[in-house]
Order: sequence, then structure tokens, then C-alpha cells
Amino acid sequence: MRLSRFMAWRYLFAKKSHNVINIISIISAAGIAIGSAALVIILSIYNGFDSIVRDLNDSYTADVLVSPASGKVFAYDARFDFLDADPRVRARCGVLEENVFAQYGERNKVVTARGVDSLYESVTGLRNYLVDGEFELSYGDLDQVVLGRTVALELGVRTAFLQPLTVWFPSRTQAVDLLNPLASLRQEKLHPAGIVALEQNFDQKYMFMPLAALRELLEYDDEVSGVEIYLAPAGLNRKGMASKAFIEDVQAALGDGFVVRDRQQQNTMLYKLLKYEKIAIYLILLFIMLIISFNIYGSLSMLIIEKRDDIATLRAMGADDTLVEQIFVREGWLISLLGIAVGVLAGLGVCWLQQRFGLVKMPGNFVVDAYPVVVRASDVLIIVAGVALIGWLISFLTRKLTSAS
Repeated sequence: MRLSRFMAWRYLFAKKSHNVINIISIISAAGIAIGSAALVIILSIYNGFDSIVRDLNDSYTADVLVSPASGKVFAYDARFDFLDADPRVRARCGVLEENVFAQYGERNKVVTARGVDSLYESVTGLRNYLVDGEFELSYGDLDQVVLGRTVALELGVRTAFLQPLTVWFPSRTQAVDLLNPLASLRQEKLHPAGIVALEQNFDQKYMFMPLAALRELLEYDDEVSGVEIYLAPAGLNRKGMASKAFIEDVQAALGDGFVVRDRQQQNTMLYKLLKYEKIAIYLILLFIMLIISFNIYGSLSMLIIEKRDDIATLRAMGADDTLVEQIFVREGWLISLLGIAVGVLAGLGVCWLQQRFGLVKMPGNFVVDAYPVVVRASDVLIIVAGVALIGWLISFLTRKLTSAS
């Protein structure tokens, strides 16, 4: 083993009689280095976008959401008082959600109204994404509304205007009068207080209004469509999610009539999509690395041809085929490892420069100015393992070439 490693190391740096072998070896190592650097950079950029998407999602997603197992709403009553005595709970908020018809001047749009209580204003992270006004749903006795940026643009809403926003919804208790259909519509007038901008789907869908005002509009008493629970550090696990124990405790206290979900379970498709996209990117780049690594096969093939005399000498001295094969397999693997080391270091250097100086800027208007980069040790280890395995497999294919030499 030591002899094969020693000879492979000597062959790696020894001058060859044919300069083309040196050139092909350099090209092989350079290709692996470039591919490894690309893997580090691309996966780190993906991690950056992944973190931004999660942060944006977490800003309006509670740690735990309690929703009805069947039906649309439920009574928000004394059954939830046990949460106030739990030290793991920081706050709980009743939320009512419904699609309504919004009108501002001559413009109108169907939007999703979220009725929230006063406590929601202090715990939500949406105030960090305000682009105009304040996240305040009441001003004295005046009800106010906060809109997504796209909703505000389509309706022509400005927080500086005094004109109220009118929200309409069909009465649930009155029959429709065919002679006067508008008589069966209920309405609430709200003054625009703020505009938030997160991402396209959110901005074009939501507006936030006082829970009492939306209940009045929908003719509800104490009903909500969900209870959002915000946790203290004691209720979170190492990943920042609600602990399994807390979820089980709440589920046991409320019974089978309710569904208790953590942040990830509330957005299952989003988290799965982020995970599968990263795996797909890694596999595609690894496949490209496989193609690049075939240069190693060509380099080793030419090296074996050049070293025929050395192979014959080794066999005359008693070396078996296994030893000869190991020499050239290790030679190919050393080329791979050299490329991996250079590539990973180069990729980490580029990521550090991007994190520190933001050299490559994001086009257009985005929540960040430069491409975000987050380097994770687990990604680097997976890259090294994957590329090293490919290099070893390609090198292993050349072992039979030594028998013909």
C-alpha cells in the first residue's frame, strides 16, 4: 500500500517524456477544480436564497398554528386559556381569514383579508418589511388596514390619502334581494395605515385588518379560523421549530377536533420544494463533474502506455497485478484530490469575497442588494465526498489497462 502510494505520488509530479500527458493531467485537475469551485459557489448562493425565502416566510408564519380538523371556523374561547400559563408560550393570537371584495375609489380587487387582534401587531415580523406607513390596525376608534404592495398598487392606495378603503362581503344571514342585490352586501370602511412588501404571492394576496372589524363584516361573534402561537426559546428545538413535546401537549389538550402544526407543517410544499431543488442542483452539477472527470481516464491511459518499461521492471522484481493497478488508480485519485482541494479553496474564497464585499449585485429591486451567500460545512463535505468518489471510480476503470501493458 505504501509503495503504490509512493510511486503514484512520484508519477504525479514527475516530468513525462511526452509533454501532452502533463497538459492532459493539468487539464483534468483544472476541470475538477473548476467544477468543485462551481459546486461550492452555486450551493452557497442557493443556501443564501433559501435563507431569505425562509426568513420571509417566517415573518408572517407563526411557530404553531391551531386550525379546525373540519369546517372553516371555530369558537375562540376558554379552551385556549391553558396556553397563557405555559412558560413556553410567548403569545397567542386569534386569526380570521376570508376572501373579500375591496374597493378604493374606482378600483376594486378580490383579496384575502386576515383579521388579527391587537397582540399580533407586537409579535409579527411584518413590520420589518414595511415600505410605507406603519403596521397599526387601529388609531383610537378608527379601524385601519395594512396591505400587500401589489394589492396597494392595483387599488391605487396611498397611506397619505384620507380616502377610506371599503371592504364588501355577502351577508350570511340575509337572503339575496333580486331587486336590490346590494342590500345583501355588508361593508366595512378602513383607512390605509401601511404597505408591506415580502414576495410576489404574498404581496398580491393579503391585507390585514382588525379582527373585530372582520368579524363584524362576516357576522361572527367569537369565531376564528386559526390560533397562532408564538413560542419562547424554551418551546423551540435546535432548528428553531416548535418542539415535538409542545406540539403533542397542545394536541392532547385540545383533542381530535383540532389540528396542531408547526411552521414546517404549515408550509410543507415550500420546504419540500426547497429541499428537492437543492438536491437536483447538486446532482446536475455532479453529473457535469462526471463528464469532466473522464479526462482523468485519458491521462492515465497515456501514462500507462508511457510507463510500460517501468511496469515490466516492477513485474520482473516480483510485483503482482494488484500492486501495478493500485499505483495508477491512486495516481488518478491524487489528480482528483488535488483538483478538489484547489477548487474548494477557490470556491470558499469567492464566497468569502461575496459575503464581505457583495461584488456581484442583484438585478432589479430585491430584498437584498447583492447575491446572498451562506456556506455550510455539510455542503462542503458532501461536495468533497461526491467528487472524490467520482474521481476514484474513473481511476478504477483504468486498472485493467495495466494488464495489457
